[in-house]
Amino acid sequence: MVAPDQLRYTPTHEWAHIEKAADGAAIVTVGLTAYALEALTDLVYIDLPEAGRQVKAGQPFGEVESVKAVGELYSPVDGEIVESNTAIVNNLEQLSKDPYQSGWLVRIKPTDPSQLDKLLDYAAYRKLCEENPLH
Repeated sequence: MVAPDQLRYTPTHEWAHIEKAADGAAIVTVGLTAYALEALTDLVYIDLPEAGRQVKAGQPFGEVESVKAVGELYSPVDGEIVESNTAIVNNLEQLSKDPYQSGWLVRIKPTDPSQLDKLLDYAAYRKLCEENPLH
């Protein structure tokens, strides 16, 4: 399991973690932060992209809907979706129960893995949340 302090974060509350695939290619796993999920509360729907879709950093790749609001999900990097976590579509509680492990959303093969360097580290993300609360 990857600890939240080892992840990178977007200002829109997505987390990102880079790993090496079996073939040595970089793969970025993306999820929604516990902070965002807590603010959304009761989730009712999530729309995730199919494998093969091209995504751009800062652009929406899907959406999540709760009883409170509908929010877009934003890609942290440019690249291609290689996998979506279809298991959570019918088990939305898993997102809130385990957002940093089994609650991941998509895996992206990035065209430029160095884009992750521009994201927030854990301390900067916590500061953002304190200065701009979602509640």
